[in-house]
Amino acid sequence: MSLRTDVTVDGPDGIADFAGEVADLVAAGLEEHELTQAVASRLRVLLASGLTLPDELVRADPDHYVLRPLHVAPDGSFSIAAAVWDLGQGTPVHGHETWGVVGIHSGIEREVRYEKPERPGVPLVRADSDDWTAGQVTVCCTVDDDVHQVSCGGDEPCVGIHVYGADIGTLRRRSYQPETGSVDWFVSRWS
Repeated sequence: MSLRTDVTVDGPDGIADFAGEVADLVAAGLEEHELTQAVASRLRVLLASGLTLPDELVRADPDHYVLRPLHVAPDGSFSIAAAVWDLGQGTPVHGHETWGVVGIHSGIEREVRYEKPERPGVPLVRADSDDWTAGQVTVCCTVDDDVHQVSCGGDEPCVGIHVYGADIGTLRRRSYQPETGSVDWFVSRWS
């Protein structure tokens, strides 16, 4: 597979080749489940290579979790982020409105999944949960299976490499109140 040359990369070493591979996969027009498995496979290779991220990208914010852009495709077709949670931090229950693949760079990322509600106003049903550790990769979301909550699950900050099928820093997404099923819309702004 030849790498595209029109991909702008502003992240650390190792991310450039990975972003080029993801760009090629996205451009190939693969079906979503095939695409996410292919991205997951390449993310495993990236993490196994000993990817080093600069301190400013992995530093936890004491007030809230952060998403820092490692790469955003010029056409907005995908983005790669360093997601950082300090101890005790987590996201609300939310969806993505696109596909996503997550690989753990360091720490433990706790994911609690919920059944995707058929309509607003119905309490969410908890499906299952996992604690993802350094080097592990998961397809966190597809458009048909996309409601979860993520938090730091260990005794050190957690850093994940998150790959999404859109510019996640500008995409409108749903957050849920699990007890009531009420829905609010939000945008995870880049930090």
